[in-house]
Amino acid sequence: MSVPSSILSLPETLLISRVAQGAKAEDLALCHLEAQGLTLVTRNFRCRMGELDLIMRDDGYLVFVEVRSRRYTRYGTPAESVTPAKQQKLLRAAAFYLQCERLDLPCRFDVVAILRPASVEPQVEWIRDAFQLN
Repeated sequence: MSVPSSILSLPETLLISRVAQGAKAEDLALCHLEAQGLTLVTRNFRCRMGELDLIMRDDGYLVFVEVRSRRYTRYGTPAESVTPAKQQKLLRAAAFYLQCERLDLPCRFDVVAILRPASVEPQVEWIRDAFQLN
């Protein structure tokens, strides 16, 4: 897999910072969801179709969670960044996960949108059943 040239041109500290910020957002989302009663199955499942940030259980459901974080909303909210194209990637990755694990459970796709403006506590929005299979 090749690395996009736009990524290669970024300073290494910025890349590390982005990775660290993403991990921190996932940690925050995980804590929020566990406080709501969900149980972690796995995190950062990667396959050729994409990555699933968090996979959790909620009662009888297997929940695929996409975590999005932004500092500003000038280019849209974190939730708005889960475009139809991104949704399709998540759906394909989830189907692959279900096939690999031989699971036949009802599923749900949630989004945890985190807005983290400077000098203010992050705002966490949990969008249950954010999108479905069409």
